Amino acid sequence: MDADEFEALVVDELDQLPDDMVEGLDNVIFVVEDRPEDGSLDLLGLYDGLALTERDRYGMGELPDRIIVYREPHLAQCDTVEALRSEVHTTLVHEIAHFYGIDDARLHELGWA
Repeated sequence: MDADEFEALVVDELDQLPDDMVEGLDNVIFVVEDRPEDGSLDLLGLYDGLALTERDRYGMGELPDRIIVYREPHLAQCDTVEALRSEVHTTLVHEIAHFYGIDDARLHELGWA
């Protein structure tokens, strides 16, 4: 799957998320990249920012937080488009949860890690 098709899939999965999950996202952008900086295929996504629970004074002029979805690791782990959609969905939920301050241990308990 090429980069444009994958990005369209990510946008479609983002549109499928519940409104109450995405409405609270403030100053967050979603980015699709081929691989993490280290070139590995292990990391599917990354929240690059400061969680709501850790913000003190946050306001005008702040660079947006980023939620990054990595294309090649997803493609390496998924054999079908259905599996890919499911994994992208899980990655989006996982990284959005980090925005809200939910850590990996709690995400694991909830089945999103």
